[in-house]
Order: sequence, then structure tokens, then C-alpha cells
Amino acid sequence: MTINTEDMLQSILASLSRIDYIKPDDIPNIDLYMDQVTTFMDSQLKSSKRYQEDKVLTKTMINNYAKNHLLPTPDKKKYSKEHVLLLIFIYYFKGFLSIGDIQSLLDPLTKKYFKNAESINVESIYREVFSMEKVQIESMQADLSSKYAIAQDTFKDASEEDAAFLRLFSFISLLSFDVYVKKQIIEKIIDSFQDD
Repeated sequence: MTINTEDMLQSILASLSRIDYIKPDDIPNIDLYMDQVTTFMDSQLKSSKRYQEDKVLTKTMINNYAKNHLLPTPDKKKYSKEHVLLLIFIYYFKGFLSIGDIQSLLDPLTKKYFKNAESINVESIYREVFSMEKVQIESMQADLSSKYAIAQDTFKDASEEDAAFLRLFSFISLLSFDVYVKKQIIEKIIDSFQDD
């Protein structure tokens, strides 16, 4: 197994700088039917799919989110811009949080800020949260480079062929540990909502 890990790292770092999010201004200001929502989300988030045939969002998913109160009920089968913004949050959170945790996280948001004409509403919250994304990219790139360097310093006694794979495994393990710890922290914070 030949793996050019240096090229892989450079590709990952470059892809981080291209990460983008759906801007609220890109979301239609008219209510959408479910098919329109799924088409919009699929076209806007296609670069985040692992495999081309993956679906970003399906009708079944949306129905389940509404049934489980992650998403407010649509008005006459139409979804507002705020619904779409909440679906984007759900899309990102579902990769590492349970449906129950997402509900605990979004419930206060939807109760207080959904269909709120005040200055703080779902759209303003979305804008604020996602505005922090670009600032985080540089620190993430530095962190990835640091973890990669640490991993490259492992398995010095292994054969050259084995060392390449084992160092890649070390790198993935370091990244996984980071995700695991952050997930634990997020879950503890969400649990503290329920203690209040």
C-alpha cells in the first residue's frame, strides 16, 4: 500500500480553505415545497457529500425532523427560509450528535427565535454562528499540520512500508481522539441545558 501522506495532507489543508456555507441571501425568500427544499439543499451542499450518490436531505428525513420536533411544522406544506436555516444546522449536527441532542439544542432556539420579528431571530443567529467559520480555518489548518507532524514521528522501528500505513493510522487516531473529546464536551453542555 503506497500512500503519499504529504500530498494527502496538502490536499486536506487546501480543501479546508475552500469550505463554504449556505449564505442566507442564497436561500429563496419565498416558502418552498418539500421537493424544492431537498433540491435546494442537495445543490448547495453537494461539495460536502462523501459520495456523489449520497443524499443531503430526503423527504423522509424532513418528515422525521418535523415529527420529532426538531423542525417546526411547515405552514400549508411550505417551508420558510427559517425552516431551511434550521435544516442546515440539523445537517451539520447529525454527523456527530444524536437526534435527542439536536432536539435539546434546537428546541430553545426555535421556541424563542423562530418567526421572531425582533433583531435576534433564526436568520441573525445563523449569520452570527457561520461568520465565525472562516476565522477557525487557519487554526484548524495549523492543528492538522501539528497532528500530522506528531503522527509522522511515530513507528520509527517499523519497516518503511509498514511505517507509512501506521503513521497514517496514528494521524487518523489523533484526529479521532480530538473529535471524540469535543463530542463529549458538546454532550455535557447539552446535558447541562436539561439540568436548568
